[in-house]
Amino acid sequence: MTDTSSSVGYHDPSNTPPLGQAIPLGLQHVLAMFASNVTPSIIVAGAAGLAFGGPEQVYLIQMAMLFAGIATLFQTVGFGPVGARLPIMQGTSFAFVGVLAGVAATQGLGVALTACIIAGVIHFLLGSVIDKLRWLFPPLVTGLVILAIGLYLIPVAIKYAAGGAAKFQMEAESFGSLMHWTVALSVVIVALALKFFTKGTLSNAAILVGLIVGYIVAYLSGMVSFGAVSKASWFTAIKPLPYGFEFSLGAVIAVTLVSIVSAIETVGDTSATTKAGAGREATDEEITGATYADGLGTAVAGVFGGLPNTSFSQNVGIVGMTGIMSRHVVTIGALVLILCGLVPKIGAIIASMPLPVLGGGVIVMFGMVAAAGLNVLSEINMNRRNMVIIAVALAAGLGLNLVPTAVQYLPGVVKTLATSAVAPTALVAIVLNLVLPEEI
Repeated sequence: MTDTSSSVGYHDPSNTPPLGQAIPLGLQHVLAMFASNVTPSIIVAGAAGLAFGGPEQVYLIQMAMLFAGIATLFQTVGFGPVGARLPIMQGTSFAFVGVLAGVAATQGLGVALTACIIAGVIHFLLGSVIDKLRWLFPPLVTGLVILAIGLYLIPVAIKYAAGGAAKFQMEAESFGSLMHWTVALSVVIVALALKFFTKGTLSNAAILVGLIVGYIVAYLSGMVSFGAVSKASWFTAIKPLPYGFEFSLGAVIAVTLVSIVSAIETVGDTSATTKAGAGREATDEEITGATYADGLGTAVAGVFGGLPNTSFSQNVGIVGMTGIMSRHVVTIGALVLILCGLVPKIGAIIASMPLPVLGGGVIVMFGMVAAAGLNVLSEINMNRRNMVIIAVALAAGLGLNLVPTAVQYLPGVVKTLATSAVAPTALVAIVLNLVLPEEI
């Protein structure tokens, strides 16, 4: 898409381009975030031991699409104090994958989703005090947390690309085969080629197109089965609390800590949206409303089996590129996602994607998460103090996650937090940032 802001002047979020222009713009927002939106659900489902391509995994993928759309409507349409009334696209957050995958693997999806509901409510309540908490999360802390998330997830990407994630899959003879890596690398090569050698919609949807190409390569290699697709219905009803309501204090604390970081990220995305699309700073009401919508979207999604939602930064880039600030354009994208979420066959097609195809996509995605963290850290002064904070926080967060038996005698709640990668990284970074003196 080219910059059309000079011809239509839609710097006001409440203005709407002509329908012939608004629909393609809305679809562009969906294409830019679609792959990133469904991937966390696939990974957490795998960690929970759900059959790859099975009906339970299909359902989680459906909920990812459905509640990304609903949460986006909370932002763009809003009600009462909820919603920024800005073109902010919501989607399933990668930030929670590490914590939720660990909880789902050890305590089950019921505990993980219950933690999402409670954390979402707490996230919602943060809307009234978010401006007072921002000082706890300077770029040093938020950059470290984002970097830790990316580094934690990269091994998952490699395992998927090689053909498996579970222990028995990695022991199979086919794990790491040339065929698996051919499929995975086809996704990486196509995604990178489109991202850097094309413009507009193709560039924004580079990972999605790469996944489609990888899917075709996998199909031609005999790796795709459409059995689940043929069995899936066209429409289905959503189910409240599909895995029950199981409370775990450790899981709630871990997910809530990530929610706080996610809230700060949403503040940044809200400010970036108004700056890119309207050339102004976000108002207090917009930031508060965006946080309310973020938390409410997460809580409601958790009730029906969806993972936490957050604002998607790549869609902020689309606003800046097109110059179209209309929230109604993003509303069209939200309605497309809701339609996809209500059609199980779409979820089944996504779930039929072989692991190496997904692995190729997430190698790029997770690497970009880590790179985003480095980008945030580039804003700080790399003096001795800050380098020590980075070193100790990463060592604590990633080290305990890689060697969980090092804290095997800790109480259950504390152990869950200590081995979650994100929580210890954030906690150590916050504490050291508060107690270590600034260097002159």
